[in-house]
Amino acid sequence: MLIDHHAHLWTHDYLDRLERYGRADTSVQRHAIASMGERFALMERAGVDRQLISVVPQGPDFADAAHAVSAARHANDLYAAAVQKSDGRLAALAALPLPHADAALEELRRAFDELGAAGVAVNADQLGTLGPLYEELDRRGALLLVHPSGRLDVGGGALRWMLGAPVEDSVAALTLVREGVPQRFPRLRILVPHLGGALPMLAGRIDHQSGQPLAEALRLLYYDTACFAHAPALRAAAETFGRDRLVLGTDFPFTPFLEEVACARPVVTACL
Repeated sequence: MLIDHHAHLWTHDYLDRLERYGRADTSVQRHAIASMGERFALMERAGVDRQLISVVPQGPDFADAAHAVSAARHANDLYAAAVQKSDGRLAALAALPLPHADAALEELRRAFDELGAAGVAVNADQLGTLGPLYEELDRRGALLLVHPSGRLDVGGGALRWMLGAPVEDSVAALTLVREGVPQRFPRLRILVPHLGGALPMLAGRIDHQSGQPLAEALRLLYYDTACFAHAPALRAAAETFGRDRLVLGTDFPFTPFLEEVACARPVVTACL
């Protein structure tokens, strides 16, 4: 089975809710709402059997706990309905009301036990709030997608996603292994998008300057192949992390879906 581990789905209703709660950066996602027919047609053409959908980077991350819980429940209910209607072609990565650990744990349990979620997706800038959740995620052998938030300012404008997002990927993966998360929670499958950002190019530098075998620890994570079908980057990641740590991820609908799948197919595995 060929699984696209990194794809997005939003509705205007969900984005409207975020805006009511104070979010002011939903325009990119509003222009990236694909119909189910278009999504499924592309999947069929590419030979993709299933897609994991997530709302990140527009996750329900709000200082107001009531807003965060409301948005998370709305997203997860929406996804459960979409999955039910998809004839097995979709699976959901749950949204969590962060940074509210108790509420997030409650929603995690609801998403898995009542709604049938396949995993969890969070923004990278929320990693510091996940400490109380790792044990439960590990107990379930869950998949955790850590996605760039797009909030890292590296010069403004389009640079936030062109450059800032892969920097977030790199920092998130390195932070996780430095803090020993994959080592302490071996059943938790952690997925970092976009080939781990700059890490395939920096593994030697990281080991040398840290004095630790961090590059080896990075091989405890999984990395998706969303790279705008850039084969040299894909080869570098495969050689750095090992082909068994690469999974198909297209970042649909932001990248050329058919090209992404064709480029990645020879080297991908599945972590779900």
